[in-house]
Amino acid sequence: MNLGIAGKTAIVSAASRGIGKAVAIGLAKEGVNMAICARNEAGLLETAHEIESSYSVKILPIVADLVKANDVKFLVQETVDRFGWVDILVTNSGGPPTGPSLSFSDQDWEYAMMLNLLSTVRLCREVIPIMKGQNWGRIVNMVSVAAKQPLEGMILSNSIRPAVIGLAKTLSQEVAADNITINSICPGWILTDRLVSIVKKKAESHNKSYENTLADLTSGIPIKRCGTPEEVANLAIFLASEKASYITGATIQVDGGLTKGLL
Repeated sequence: MNLGIAGKTAIVSAASRGIGKAVAIGLAKEGVNMAICARNEAGLLETAHEIESSYSVKILPIVADLVKANDVKFLVQETVDRFGWVDILVTNSGGPPTGPSLSFSDQDWEYAMMLNLLSTVRLCREVIPIMKGQNWGRIVNMVSVAAKQPLEGMILSNSIRPAVIGLAKTLSQEVAADNITINSICPGWILTDRLVSIVKKKAESHNKSYENTLADLTSGIPIKRCGTPEEVANLAIFLASEKASYITGATIQVDGGLTKGLL
């Protein structure tokens, strides 16, 4: 299927590994040039080289920390300086720490808010005026299934991720007439470095093996396995395309059936 986005420009945040990297590769397959960012320069440059050597696109790697307002501004400005515009924004970031609900300090809460909410606010605030000027834009926010169904030991995600959906839903109404769509994706248990870390931590706390703990986790998923970053990326790329022109304000989970709610 021709998704109609060849030659467009994207920004994909936290793209050196995991879901962000899978999204960047998927967009590159469609002929999208892009800026990718991450805090780790070595991993970022390796991913940029891997994509450029495999696909006929231009990649701009930018070291940026999404919790810093100036880094977000720099990321967007450098993208515009290099490519002239921004058509697609995929907001993605690491998740906050897990643990007992009352164990987190004010600083933990503030950091989680900056990482998972305020970074999205800032990115949208920077790119939407650009998209309005060209009367076309796609914003896809990576959130978490925790926004639809709270997860054990993840109070920071359970509390802050729903705010991103509220942001996206509100903004989608305001910019729809400018041919800009804004949608959110809620990944479930996706086999990334973060999930491996969560499972290892849970295994240690329950004095169980990693393998048994992972098996317990997947037993609650109707499909009976964890998802892959590529399976999440496939939806993101569709939502970022011309083919998804009548989908906006939507929140869609990619979770193998984990979420039990109707909406």
